[in-house]
Amino acid sequence: MTHPTKDPSLDDADLRILRIVQADGRITNQALAAAAGMSPASCFERVKRLRAAGVIERFAALLAPDRLGLSLLVFIEVLLDRTTDDVFAAFAAHVRSVPEVLECHMVAGGFDYLLKVRVSDMAAYRAFLGGILAAMPGVRETRTYAVLEEVKSTTHLPI
Repeated sequence: MTHPTKDPSLDDADLRILRIVQADGRITNQALAAAAGMSPASCFERVKRLRAAGVIERFAALLAPDRLGLSLLVFIEVLLDRTTDDVFAAFAAHVRSVPEVLECHMVAGGFDYLLKVRVSDMAAYRAFLGGILAAMPGVRETRTYAVLEEVKSTTHLPI
């Protein structure tokens, strides 16, 4: 697979390492080196370089939301009352402090932001909508899409 806009300093060995650590962030350097077909020392240096360059941003554990009482996934379109830099900044600053918001994306189109939110159930979402989202700076209108089934959810980039 070719990626014409990828960082030109990334070679095939880097991409092999990235594919492997995407699937298993806890893999040992020894196992990673073997899977990538290189020496442990070379592998260690490459991973170190990839982390320093910000290609590998961080390692994290992926948790099962339903096992933690957070089974309702909701996407929300947010339309702001004004599209000015100060309103965008105030909304963005506020949304970063809300733990229920897993992702927030400024988008082009018929609304300003798309939020990905996790809560326990519809009653918790109703409380979130009325008590948190409606109080965010600049919010004029929202549209909610409750997820009925997660058909695909991945953290793997197609490299």
